[in-house]
Amino acid sequence: MKRCTNGHYYDETKHSLCPHCGVNIDLNLGMTMPKRPHGEDANPNAEIGKTVAKLPEGKRDQSNDGKTVAVIRKKMGIDPIVGWFVCIEGADKGKDYKIRSERNFIGRSDKMDIRIAGDEAISRENHAIVSYSPKKRLFRIYPGDSRGLVYLNDEEVIKADELQRYDIVEIGKTKLMFIPFCSDQFDWG
Repeated sequence: MKRCTNGHYYDETKHSLCPHCGVNIDLNLGMTMPKRPHGEDANPNAEIGKTVAKLPEGKRDQSNDGKTVAVIRKKMGIDPIVGWFVCIEGADKGKDYKIRSERNFIGRSDKMDIRIAGDEAISRENHAIVSYSPKKRLFRIYPGDSRGLVYLNDEEVIKADELQRYDIVEIGKTKLMFIPFCSDQFDWG
């Protein structure tokens, strides 16, 4: 998740601008500025000819404020795909949803890691959670903290259940088929 200069979080792979306020998080960043000994634009840590961040007036650098980074992302510098859900029944039939390492929150909201916007029977936030453990190389599905139920192969999910290849997860009026990428045969670690 990226944080814009106004403090909103959003998925940078889905949006080039903050969907809440329209602020481009890269606005005025990465400008090459010479070091100035005095004045408003002086940056005591900058060196002549080096690229330094220049924030809009009145803003401070919030790039790491409260930001949680997944273990694999921290190690690799990217947040790679570990599996997918493919919608096989429902309003978004045929659409795929990327699963990334660690916890992925499922709901209709833009804030969710896996956003299923076409099904109003799915809660906006945290209807369900799917996780991938890089240490154990396994996937799990959890019920969220919403009112709606989650089913795994037609059985209600009441605690964490392990996901297997081609399992069917049902939330709202949507059925998702689970396709793992990482497994005992391959992992990013």
